[in-house]
Amino acid sequence: MPATDAAGVLAALVRAPSVTPDVGRALDIVDQALAVAGFSIERPVFHDTGTPDVENLFAAAGSGPKHLTFAGHVDVVPPGDEAEWSHPPFAAETADGVLYGRGAIDMKSGVAAMMIAASRFLDRRGADFGGRISFLITGDEEGPAINGTAKLLAWALSSGENFSAAIVGEPASRQILGDQVKIGRRGSFSATIGIEGRQGHAAYPHLADNPLRGLATFADALLAEALDAGTEHFEPTSLELVSIDTGNPAWNVIPARVTVRLNARYNDLWTQESLQAEIERRLAAAADDRRHRPDAAEPIRWRLIAEPAVSDVFLTRDEALIDLVRGAMQSVTGIAPALSTGGGTSDARFIKDYCPVIEVGAVGTTMHQIDECVPLAEVDSLTRIYEAILDAYFPA
Repeated sequence: MPATDAAGVLAALVRAPSVTPDVGRALDIVDQALAVAGFSIERPVFHDTGTPDVENLFAAAGSGPKHLTFAGHVDVVPPGDEAEWSHPPFAAETADGVLYGRGAIDMKSGVAAMMIAASRFLDRRGADFGGRISFLITGDEEGPAINGTAKLLAWALSSGENFSAAIVGEPASRQILGDQVKIGRRGSFSATIGIEGRQGHAAYPHLADNPLRGLATFADALLAEALDAGTEHFEPTSLELVSIDTGNPAWNVIPARVTVRLNARYNDLWTQESLQAEIERRLAAAADDRRHRPDAAEPIRWRLIAEPAVSDVFLTRDEALIDLVRGAMQSVTGIAPALSTGGGTSDARFIKDYCPVIEVGAVGTTMHQIDECVPLAEVDSLTRIYEAILDAYFPA
């Protein structure tokens, strides 16, 4: 594996199947490459009740008050039906300059590019460059995210590590490499609504209370009026009903109850608590609505159970760091990257509690898809972007 070749590292990583949380071989590759570059390596394994043990990797080189950490993951989602792939998902085959494989874009290309960029930087500058570079690599980003980055950060802090800035290598570009960086993420709120009815024969609805009629009322209350119009840095808050279940296999039975799961991606106008309160307010106000239940004797009987917080909204406000990263990116691509907070969640949600964090990565149009792939020229350019960030953050 050439120490200066991000494409070679990427191919080796893709050929090491690492469906979450089984990432041992992929971490071996990261370990070996960074050790050759002069990094000290530790691989803590974290545990928690009801979740699989997960191995993680922390690597560090240099010393000084400025500490830039690169964060990423080598675990991937399952490939699905491998027969549907035009190239085997763990073969890292290349066609027309494009490498195919599960994890190619999300996010083994980012990990490979960060590793080679740091290796080149240390080769040019030596270990006494006046600061510290580290890697936080987890095997639990695509999984429950319990035994991964959150615990790795706490472990590093207890070991005396203090981060001053972080770059997450998720595929953050939108259409062209470097066209945007992510300086924050929306929060994620999930909950289950339980609606109680009364079971009965579908031919005699007056003798039953169909909870699905109550659901129709609640759907109007939750979806008809937007939660907000967005803010300076964030899109409008979205709310989607993602699952409906009555447990009823029969055609001629009105179910006794229905459960509905929802997910909202919220901006900085809300917190988990205030958003839950608004959803409950809308449900309570709609419970007496009889449009879909004209013969109902009582209001809709319901309760809402919120899931534990998945992710809180956050925004990086370190303008100096943002300008430095954007300038470094533009020096490579010629493009002034836009600032974004779109998309789902990432491990930046944990890192933001320790230091300012920005996400810089490839174009993520094929992540989690059949025939996931990345152009190798893009991997090379991404490597040069990370190297430019290092040069700017640790000027000679």
